[in-house]
Amino acid sequence: MSLSNVFNIAGSGMSAQSTRLNTISSNIANAETVSSSVDQTYRARHPVFATMFQQASGTANGSLFAEQDSAGAGVQVLGVVEDKSELMPRYEPNHPAANEEGYVYYPNVNVVEEMADMISASRSFQTNAELMNTAKTMLQKVLTLGQ
Repeated sequence: MSLSNVFNIAGSGMSAQSTRLNTISSNIANAETVSSSVDQTYRARHPVFATMFQQASGTANGSLFAEQDSAGAGVQVLGVVEDKSELMPRYEPNHPAANEEGYVYYPNVNVVEEMADMISASRSFQTNAELMNTAKTMLQKVLTLGQ
């Protein structure tokens, strides 16, 4: 793996964490929205990630573990799925969005969990950014070796 691949890997990680942060912010923004029916109520969303592997460049490398040595090439976002956990019905007959029985439905968003996920995603983004800076510094040092 060359140092130039590091930029692609870290960039894909930053892109994935950006998607994760956008999803978390959407969940937090809709945490207190209400609806009179289960079908119209906002449901928490979560991104699904998958590892991308490098394609084998050939079998003549001589590695005894060629099939097991598949190096990662980054991460990709497969999609964003809705959380299937139950919504929170509350009996609030005076609420303007209450149904005929007096219930309103709140989203299945746990703000504390979302905040913890937000901290984790921002630190992962920051780690990938620092990785890119370190790789850039290493490449700059390589260029000065011949001087």
